[in-house]
Amino acid sequence: MSFHVEGLVAIILFYLAILLVGIWAAWKTRNSGSEVDRSEAIIVGGRDIGMLVGAFTMTATWVGGGYINGTAEAVYVPGFGLAWAQAPIGYSLSLVVGGLFFAKPMRSKGYVTMLDPFQQIYGKRMGGLIFIPAVMGEMFWAAAIFSALGATISVIIDINMNISVVISALIAVLYTLVGGLYSVAYTDVVQLFCIFLGLWISVPFAMSHPAVTDIGYTAVHEVFQEPWLGTIKTPDIFIWVDNFLLLMLGGIPWQAYFQRVLSSSSATYAQVLSLLAAFGCLVMALPAILIGAIGASTAWNQTAYDGPDPKINNEADMILPIVLQYLCPVYISFFGLGAVSAAVMSSADSSILSASSMFARNIYQLSFRQSASDKELVWVMRITIFMFGAMATMMALLTQSVYGLWYLSSDLVYIVIFPQLLCVLFIKGTNTYGAIMGYLLGLLLRITGGEPYLHLKPLIFYPGWYKDEDRYIQRFPFKTVAMLTSFFTNIGVSYLAKYLFESGTLPPKLDFLDAVVAKYSKENMDKTTLVKSDNIVLSELTPVNPRHSLTLSSTFTNKEAFSDIDSSPEEPIKEIK
Repeated sequence: MSFHVEGLVAIILFYLAILLVGIWAAWKTRNSGSEVDRSEAIIVGGRDIGMLVGAFTMTATWVGGGYINGTAEAVYVPGFGLAWAQAPIGYSLSLVVGGLFFAKPMRSKGYVTMLDPFQQIYGKRMGGLIFIPAVMGEMFWAAAIFSALGATISVIIDINMNISVVISALIAVLYTLVGGLYSVAYTDVVQLFCIFLGLWISVPFAMSHPAVTDIGYTAVHEVFQEPWLGTIKTPDIFIWVDNFLLLMLGGIPWQAYFQRVLSSSSATYAQVLSLLAAFGCLVMALPAILIGAIGASTAWNQTAYDGPDPKINNEADMILPIVLQYLCPVYISFFGLGAVSAAVMSSADSSILSASSMFARNIYQLSFRQSASDKELVWVMRITIFMFGAMATMMALLTQSVYGLWYLSSDLVYIVIFPQLLCVLFIKGTNTYGAIMGYLLGLLLRITGGEPYLHLKPLIFYPGWYKDEDRYIQRFPFKTVAMLTSFFTNIGVSYLAKYLFESGTLPPKLDFLDAVVAKYSKENMDKTTLVKSDNIVLSELTPVNPRHSLTLSSTFTNKEAFSDIDSSPEEPIKEIK
């Protein structure tokens, strides 16, 4: 393989274009005359992102490098195939469920981050605990996709992987630093277009390569390997369902998702853009599925690929860039490289911004510096954007099992955060004692179940487990069982604590978390820091009048930014410092 100057020039031009769009969005924001606090503008874009840009940026956030590469890999790997490519359907349904049930209560209440309802109901201590798996998920996800991008660039244009990772991270951090959500949203529009165009241009060229057999035939017939449609064997049904529920329900409690929901111009728009993004995710998965099928239908010994087959060379995870490199003309592979780069950056910038948003607001401001000025918060966000970007880059360069760490943190989001979010939004009466017990028990059950990607041996062997070489595989749906255990533990312990204190069985002085006896006390600042109201139930939501303009030029106007909050009887969060 030779060094491709043309490819290097193409990727430089692409990165410059993305950077300029991000800087332009930041400049446009600064000169818009907005009266919204600068810190809130960085986090939620002044709550003024309309349906069109909102749907694009939410779709681009999910359609990242891991989504594209992972879908192609699942279809390509023998024994898995399309039947095990669960991400497109799973994440699309997570957006549907999130839009139908979670977007409206979160947006109508006027929260700024996903952690706000936890600190409102359970206090700052619990908010800090929830922050740990939330930020781990964002950081490991960013690191994993940076690593995937570095490998992709090194395959196609043969430059050092570490250099490509560092440059990609610097670009994403720079435009996120200067423009916050505005820059991320506008660059996402450009990046989504590049993903769609770059991958679809590559598909017909790869499919028409002489070494590729008709993918319609290889879908159901064994030629070079098992049919790429794949099958779900009876012993694996439970693990398939467990993973699918993890994607569908565990895809909801992410700050990257709620950042788009909370930045919408109304609660109704937040719901609609979630449904539009679900459709967008399905559409964007189609070329990745086709590329995986092409990889499974190729006689690789008839190409310039060095080796009999990518899977034999342990390069199955790189099947997408390998197809672009060896089955497409050089200039087409550069388009595909631009698509993968766009996919990675559109997700990485969202993860970095999400992590810094939660830290600046929920840890720094609400837990330690409630009197912090807006200017101070802006600088905290800028520093943490840089720090989290640097951490993700270091993990991408130094950690060999980044994907394993991300799988584990993603599981924690599903097992720990999702049941807590259900309780805090829809179960009236849960308290900090139940939340902590549910958190700890869910965490314990997940860790003791083991993690094959990290070669973490399980301490609890559930029915149906088996050993694959040096890895232990649990067929039992223990992740979903851990999630349900966390959920019901929260409810049970909460009502038990409430009964014990209110009945006088336990003296008030033992309520050391101020979760029951002092819940409505004026001295209980943990519960009044965010909004002056009790738990949220759907019947209490204020009707929201959606905006009607859908034009791109009107998606960032400010005159109706808080129209759906101002009608609420509660005081807007941004006014309570």
